[in-house]
Amino acid sequence: MLKRKVYSRLLEWKNSVNKKCLIIKGARQVGKTYVVRAFGEAEYESFIEINFYRQPELKQIFSGGLSGEEIFKKMTASIPGIKLIPGRTLVFLDEIQKCAAARTAIKFMVEDGRFDVIASGSLLGLSYGRDADKEVEEVESIPVGYEIPVMMYSLDFEEFLWANGYSSDAISYLKEFYDNKKPVPDGIHQQYGKLVREFIVIGGMPEVVADYVQNKDFNRVNDIQCRLISDYEDDIAQHAKGVEKPKVRRCYDSIPNQLARENKKFKYSEVEKKSTAKKYGNSIQWLVDANMAFSCRNLRIPQLPLRYNEKENEFKIYLNDTGLLMALFGFETKLAVMNNTLVGSAKGGIYENFVAESLVKKGYSLHYYKPDDEFELEFIIEKNGEVQPIEVKAGNAATKSLNRYIDMYKPSMAYKIISGNIGEATGKLSMPHYMIMFL
Repeated sequence: MLKRKVYSRLLEWKNSVNKKCLIIKGARQVGKTYVVRAFGEAEYESFIEINFYRQPELKQIFSGGLSGEEIFKKMTASIPGIKLIPGRTLVFLDEIQKCAAARTAIKFMVEDGRFDVIASGSLLGLSYGRDADKEVEEVESIPVGYEIPVMMYSLDFEEFLWANGYSSDAISYLKEFYDNKKPVPDGIHQQYGKLVREFIVIGGMPEVVADYVQNKDFNRVNDIQCRLISDYEDDIAQHAKGVEKPKVRRCYDSIPNQLARENKKFKYSEVEKKSTAKKYGNSIQWLVDANMAFSCRNLRIPQLPLRYNEKENEFKIYLNDTGLLMALFGFETKLAVMNNTLVGSAKGGIYENFVAESLVKKGYSLHYYKPDDEFELEFIIEKNGEVQPIEVKAGNAATKSLNRYIDMYKPSMAYKIISGNIGEATGKLSMPHYMIMFL
């Protein structure tokens, strides 16, 4: 089993008092069902899984009376051999978007209090009316106050290291250099530089990582990635509303081309000539809500709260997994990244996507700052109650924009993400790409 950080979050929840229901959200194929199943089987005496996609007949459990006692009584009558043991049973409602009554019933199951409940589903980020799947049911009453949302993503770089046999002690040793702002010994630095390029090419989709760990075959990796992309395209075809289907697909297909440019601001005209937000704005939002892409907004001014200083129609779009981006760029581009021979503006877009993905998985919201054509900082984050800038370099070039920002706004810390080793100047920390996991 791949070690996932969300497992610790599940344990923390299990050991809490007055538990609510966990609602695990995230894009398809990021490992939601796998992790909950492993957790339930390892940590509980009894684990009950109801998948409304594979077992639609079990929807009847949640029809009629919705008291907790009635629901659990119907479970024992509908699922042969199950055991409901108070305090030692986990009930997992998977693909819950296909049973609105089950979502409503969460309130009553939590109030009953005898059994723990986790729910999950695909594309739960889409608001009702934006999902064309006829089997997705509208929830009459969302159990506000009885759910705790947990967002799950594909593996981050640290989880990728765990999968490849790197221990927590080894990573802690590396973190000492980050904490002390001391250069990493050259051999170790080169080793982790190679590993981060592997991660960029492979990405963090669990099926891809598990296969790579076992077979070390980049052709197999590429085949799985291409199938996952095809699955995402099928999701667009199935779930986007009628007139939106081709528009969402065009936007998704345009993301690699837009990231390969020097100016990576998303342009609707690159999707279709002379197009505007009026035609394609909802399509971009669909991709973001479906967690297939991340939006990074430009700021009018880099001040808190960042969300309320965004420019409405100036943004970048990154894919949710850099490995899938690499599959869209093609095998030769992957080879060039692995060999560290790639040149051109696409290289910058690839490393930006990696940093964007890493920041989101660390819980940061994405913003950038580009007040004019001569000044751009790839990311601005809220950290320790203040605004801190990040400049990303695929190599180790000069940071004119970051220096200008420091002169103008004097942040307590600014970050330069590079291929080189760690180093500190007044108010500026340069660090290698692989150390983004410590930020």
